[in-house]
Order: sequence, then C-alpha cells, then structure tokens
Amino acid sequence: MKDLTDIPALMADIGARAKAATTQLAMASAERKHAALIGAAEAVWGTRAEIIAANEKDLAFGAEKGLSAAMMDRLMLDEDRVRGIVDGLRAMAEQADPVGQIMDEWNRPSGLNIKRVRTPLGVIGVIYESRPNVTADAGALCLKSGNAVILRGGSESLHSAQAIHAAMQKGMTSAGLPADAIQLVPTRDRAAVSEMLTATQYIDVIVPRGGKGLVALVQREARVPVFAHLEGIVHIYIDKAADPEKTLKVVLNAKTRRTGICGAAECLLIHEDVAGTIGQGVIRALLDQGVSVDADMKLHQIEGTAEASEASWGHEYLDMAIAAKTVSGIDEAMEHIRAYGSNHTDCIMTEDQAAADRFTHELDSAILMHNASTQFADGGEFGMGAEIGIATGKMHARGPVGAEQLTSFKYIVTGDGTTRA
Repeated sequence: MKDLTDIPALMADIGARAKAATTQLAMASAERKHAALIGAAEAVWGTRAEIIAANEKDLAFGAEKGLSAAMMDRLMLDEDRVRGIVDGLRAMAEQADPVGQIMDEWNRPSGLNIKRVRTPLGVIGVIYESRPNVTADAGALCLKSGNAVILRGGSESLHSAQAIHAAMQKGMTSAGLPADAIQLVPTRDRAAVSEMLTATQYIDVIVPRGGKGLVALVQREARVPVFAHLEGIVHIYIDKAADPEKTLKVVLNAKTRRTGICGAAECLLIHEDVAGTIGQGVIRALLDQGVSVDADMKLHQIEGTAEASEASWGHEYLDMAIAAKTVSGIDEAMEHIRAYGSNHTDCIMTEDQAAADRFTHELDSAILMHNASTQFADGGEFGMGAEIGIATGKMHARGPVGAEQLTSFKYIVTGDGTTRA
C-alpha cells in the first residue's frame, strides 16, 4: 500500500517507474500498441457499470463543491459518453503509428545519407481538470506515440479517473506492455502537482489542460518544458458580407452545443452595417435558447440583454453566456481579438473571400476558422483520433496536440567509411 501522505516520495516513485517504462515502450511495435489500445477499449466497455458508479461519487463531490452546471456537464459520464471513450480508443488504435516515421531524407555530396526520424518524447505529465475522459484520451495518445505518461486529474474526477485508469492498465498488460507506462496520481493533494512541475529528472514535458488558474500555476512554477493550453476565449466576427442563415446556424452551435468546452464561442464581434439585421437576429436567437448576452451600448437596446462591462471582453464564460460588441469592420475586429483573445480559436463569418483571407492571414491564433462552428476545435474532428489539448504557444506543438505532436525526432546519418576533408 502506497503512503499517500509522503508526496515527494510518492511522486519520485511514480516518476522513476515511468522513466523505466519508457525504454520498453519506445521499442514496442505498432502491432503491440494497437493491441493494447483495443484491449483498453474492451476493458473500459466491460467495466462501464463500475466507471459510471465511480462517476456518481464524483458528481456528488462536485455538487458539494458547488461546481457550475457547465462544469458538472464536463464531469458527467453516462453510457453514451463511455461509448464515446471506447470509440476514441478504437479510433486511436487505427491511427498511423508516428514512431519511426521518416520525416525527411536526403543525400549529401559528401556521400552521407541523412534521415530525420520521429521518436517519443519520453515521459509526459498531464495535469487536467474535471473531464474524466481525458484519462483515456491522454493515456491513449501517449501510448500511441511511445511515451510513458503520469496523469494528474482534477480532484473532482478522482474516482472516475481511477476506474478508467484501471481499464487502461488492463489493456497495457494484456498486450505485454508495462502497466507503469500509464500511471495516475492517486491523491487529491495539490503538492503532487508541484512535484510534477519540478521533476526534471523524470518528466520530459508537462501538458496542462484546464482553466486559466491551472495554466498560470504551471507556467509560473514549471521547471519542466510546457505545452501551454490557455483558456479558450473564442471570438466569432460577423462580417458585413456574412450569410444570415449560415451565421445563425454556426453561432448557435458554437455557443450552445457544449458550453463547457474550450472551443465554445465566448464573444461575438458584429460589423456595424449588419448589427441591426443579422446581429439582432443572432442575439435574439441566443436569448431564446437561454443564453445570457452581455452587449455593448449599441446592442444593449435589444430587450433581454445585459450591459457589457470591460470585464465582459476577454472572459471565458464556459456557460450559457456570451459577450457581443459592434465593430466598424474587420480591422477593429482583429484589433479586439489581439487585445482580448487567447490565441486559441477565432472565426469569421463572411462570403467575402478577401475578408476571410485577411482574417486567417493576419491573425495568429492556433486555429482560425471561416464559416464553421468553433466547436470543431478538437483533435478528433481534425482526424487526429484524439487530442491531449489545444496548445496555444508557438514552440514545437500548436493547435490540437495529437500523437504526432507528442514526438520529437532524431537524425540517422549513414556513410560508407565516409570521412570529412
């Protein structure tokens, strides 16, 4: 039985075992990793009753903590969502194995042949909040990319994460791979996070997946390199050349489909020429759907809206709420996004291709969309099978971080007794 009170010793043990597992995992064949993921999918589905029962404990804990409805939705698992986890594991199993892929190859006049080949990063630490499915997604992605992973879920999802983690480890061992390649921190003690952030001898990269507070903590304290996943302050700019029907459909989906995910729209920027037509129609439709709208002075005249304040801009609601502002055109829209956005996902609704080209060329968000719901900001929807998060930084990985983004590379240089003059 592990001593869960001595956090430094606990985390050092987890780190050492993860490091030891990387050698075996890095050499594992694509077929064995495929078998492990299929085995994990079968184990998750076979223990779905236990997973849902564990989740009920987490929901009770979350209600006691006073989590918002959106956060409770993130936390909740039912049979359909467990099936989604299983489908995700199976989809990841069928993805191409990135390890060993030749990224580039060339010959030099010296007679050398040089290959750049994908390799695992090593040990990845994933720190996440609320969503228990991340336990499976992150475990699967790290396995596929040949990395060991240390998972530290949110305190409110501990029981669900433990049940899913047990199924993941069954899949590993059934395929003859080390269970230590996927480990879950077994305590809610926040000291475990601090230990992970400074464990440079064990962990090669940290991926934070959560709100602004978590990411700020990680960026402030981490000594291990970080793939930053900042909050999703997602904007939709409704241009004067927007199609009314497309815009209404996209905005409603982008805001209301799942309000608690990072791709949910949080701010509408509406060209002043269509504020009284398309803009008013969209806002009324949002209000009818139960969305509260913090509107600027020009839009506040619409009955049912609240008056926006400075705090409305750059705010991640993660709920049935959105901000709305009129702008003079695309330049003011982009200026607002640069000032208040998080470089996550931003969208333009327009039939003017030149305006769309300017928006996607001049803004520097990780994901830029044209006439499409921002709810598509998801690795699965990008064909990656799953994602470990949306990286908003610019180093190494950016946008949806899938298995390929969880690799580094090495150079293999071949000669024939070749010497340098």
